[in-house]
Amino acid sequence: MGIILGVAGLAAVAALLWAAYATYSTARKDPGNPRMREIQGYIREGAWAFMLAEAKVMGITILILGGILWALFYVEVALAFWIGAGLSMAAGFIGMNAATLANARTTQAVRGSMKKGLNIAFTGGSAMGMAVAGLAVAGLVFVIWLFRGEFDPGILYIHTKRIFGIPGAEVNFIKGALIVSAYSAGASLVALFDRVGGGIYTKAADMAADLVGKVELKIPEDDPRNPATIADNVGDNVGDVGGLGADLLESFVGAVISAIVIALYVYVGRANSDIQDLVARFGLDATRLEQNFYWFALLPILYVAGGIVASLLAVAYIRLTPREKNMQGILMNGFRLAALLTAGFAALCTWLSPLNFIPFYSVLLGIVSGVLVGFISEYYTSARFKPTRELARMYQSGPAVGVTEGMAVGMMSTLWICLVLAISTVLAYQMGGLLAVAYAGLGMLTFVGIMVSMDSYGPIGDNAAGIATMAKLEPSVRAKTDELDSIGNTTAAIGKGFAIGSAAFAALGLIAAYLWSAAGRADEVHVPNVPIISPEVGGLVVAGLVVGAMVTYVFSALLIRAVSRTADVMVQEIRRQFRENPKIMAGQASPDYRRCITITAHGGVKRMVLPSLLALIMPLFVGLMFGRYTLAGFLLGALLSAIMLAIYCGNAGGAMDNAKKHVEEGHFGGKGSEAHAAGVVADTVGDPLKDTVGPSLDILIKLMSVVSLLFASLFPVLPFFLRK
Repeated sequence: MGIILGVAGLAAVAALLWAAYATYSTARKDPGNPRMREIQGYIREGAWAFMLAEAKVMGITILILGGILWALFYVEVALAFWIGAGLSMAAGFIGMNAATLANARTTQAVRGSMKKGLNIAFTGGSAMGMAVAGLAVAGLVFVIWLFRGEFDPGILYIHTKRIFGIPGAEVNFIKGALIVSAYSAGASLVALFDRVGGGIYTKAADMAADLVGKVELKIPEDDPRNPATIADNVGDNVGDVGGLGADLLESFVGAVISAIVIALYVYVGRANSDIQDLVARFGLDATRLEQNFYWFALLPILYVAGGIVASLLAVAYIRLTPREKNMQGILMNGFRLAALLTAGFAALCTWLSPLNFIPFYSVLLGIVSGVLVGFISEYYTSARFKPTRELARMYQSGPAVGVTEGMAVGMMSTLWICLVLAISTVLAYQMGGLLAVAYAGLGMLTFVGIMVSMDSYGPIGDNAAGIATMAKLEPSVRAKTDELDSIGNTTAAIGKGFAIGSAAFAALGLIAAYLWSAAGRADEVHVPNVPIISPEVGGLVVAGLVVGAMVTYVFSALLIRAVSRTADVMVQEIRRQFRENPKIMAGQASPDYRRCITITAHGGVKRMVLPSLLALIMPLFVGLMFGRYTLAGFLLGALLSAIMLAIYCGNAGGAMDNAKKHVEEGHFGGKGSEAHAAGVVADTVGDPLKDTVGPSLDILIKLMSVVSLLFASLFPVLPFFLRK
């Protein structure tokens, strides 16, 4: 154990040191003229105010839930939950801080050269990327080391605890699995709060700014006369950087945890014939499994440590490559380099282990699947390809035609992505059962450091473009920052593809772990199954499938309503300012930026609570009232429904956004045309889909799965009305 945790810990420390250096290096760059510094100050002030307000709500919730876990289980479980939540919150703050330092400095740098601007934006993004990877691995290593006695194979068994001293109220669980599950649950809960709150903030501000500014008043994007402009730029940071970082940290942790927890249950049930067959697929038998327990259980941590090293090398390659042309190619080459190096490190770790190469093949399958899903997402959302170009052409017929075509593009994109996920799942399962499926999900996120770095770079480029316009810099600066922004759109599509694919695999792994944890005592642990056609419990499972599929739609409705109602208040405020102070439109007075920031911040914090609590309450309600079999169906129904909705929302919104940008580049009439006005309306419809609903659904299914895993031992086997 010591060597594995030591190697992973060193990799995590290296990632955190780079994050600190990247932030320091970015802060030393020139932030530009006084007007640029003033705008950057507004953005930083608004972002910090929102993140702190959000943190207060999250902090209270996390303290209460940790106390409940302490009372129900053990103090170790509560501590692991608090550590996971705290590190997830820290990731969001680190990324937001670096991004709001980098935006004006990127604008200033492109006045010299595009490559300098790319380096600053990417360095700011890499602070977030490496902080996510470093914090996730460092936290997991610390939790396992702190409670290492619970992972000792000599004492690893099903623990029993009496709840509140009530006769008959005893729960059984593997304590080590419970601890790492609590760590994942803490990270997941914060990620959902961040994604939901930040998504509501950024899209409400974006919609209001576009509808009043572009459509009603015909003023350019990021025009300083628009009162919502600063709020829009703040939203890019709290939603697309802070929320993204917490999101992918949670995905990363969930992928690692699902593999570890399944391995623990396999070890506990190693005496059973079906599990012995599973173990044999990995080149072991019951005796060798016992002798090499730590390799079997903790190999995922070595894999992600290799991914951190690969990401650091890829970051260095992107920064040091001197070419001024084809900067998107530089980023993509860095991404490919990270994938290849990660595969190489995984092969080395597997070769050093006593296992055969099934884990490596599964990780490689996950990497390839993620690349394919990312490419398919890019095909359906990039203006370089036919679907989005055709959508831009159809904007000439008005917003209704554009929106319906955008919806069709999103729906059609589910076909190939789901086929890739289905084939990958089958191949992984045939190689090594559900444990191999968990490894495939892990493969998609092993090099999460470079993925988050590239994703976080996008909002920095977007902010840089906004600052160029608001500071009234020469048009060539805006053109250069727009190019950086367009590169970020492509990298974001790839990142979202990986997030969707990994969410599917990780959730499936967590559901499998839940089924194992609900199986009973150690001598009863078998490879889990869901008896859909069983006459005794089949009806319960089917009922769970239906309810689980429904929950994702209710959750999505709450998010869309939160965005639309916050945007409604914003639109009225923007109109009021223009109506009551005509000098704003004439450029003779400054609008009240802080009022718009306050409205969106209040809307985001207030309206993030109900959807987040839904993710916590529903699995507990279903499990306690209807039993473990119904909850198994519930989780599977939610998984299937959420995958479709997440793909549809992400790609429909992305296509509508990029089709609008294609028009703005001068096609089909360009800016100010009827096609452009239709594109703006369609984009405002797609914005909450791609940046609020889609990413939040990824977290929803993993949070509900890990909550079910955490509390599985408390749920009855059958509902009260069927007990004899």
